[in-house]
Amino acid sequence: MSGIITSADAIFTLTVSALWNAPITLENWGSDRAWEQEALEMAEFRMSIDGKLNKGYVPRAVVQTLTFSAGSSSIPYLEAIVAGQQQSMSIYTLGAELTLNSTGRKYTFTNGGLNSGTVAPNGGATLEDRTFSLTWERVFPAGI
Repeated sequence: MSGIITSADAIFTLTVSALWNAPITLENWGSDRAWEQEALEMAEFRMSIDGKLNKGYVPRAVVQTLTFSAGSSSIPYLEAIVAGQQQSMSIYTLGAELTLNSTGRKYTFTNGGLNSGTVAPNGGATLEDRTFSLTWERVFPAGI
C-alpha cells in the first residue's frame, strides 16, 4: 500500500470503563480535520556561559484534539463524559486506539482524560464542527 495516505478508512475507538463496558467507535469527523496531536516536546536544552550545551529529558503529556461534524453520532458519548465529569467532579480515565489502515500503523493512547470540549455547535449557514481536547500520558505506535 505504498503511497496511500487516506484517513477515510481509519478507525478510532475510545474506552471509558467508568461509563461503558465496550469501546466506542468514533465517526463522522469534521470536514477538514478529524484528529490532531501537538508536537511532543521531550527535552530541555540550556547553553552554559562558556558554550557547553546541557540537555535533559522531561516527560510531557500528549495533547490531542478531536473534531466532529455537528451531526456526528459520537457527540452524545463525548457530551456524556463531560456531564459525568461535571456531576461527579472528577475526571474519567480514558483509553483509545487509532488504526490507520492505509499506512498499516496503529497507535494506542493510555491513561488519558477529557479536559475540554465545546458545549454546543456554533451556528452559521450550517452548524459548525465540534471539538474536544484530550490529554494522554503516553502514546505507543505499532504496526497492525
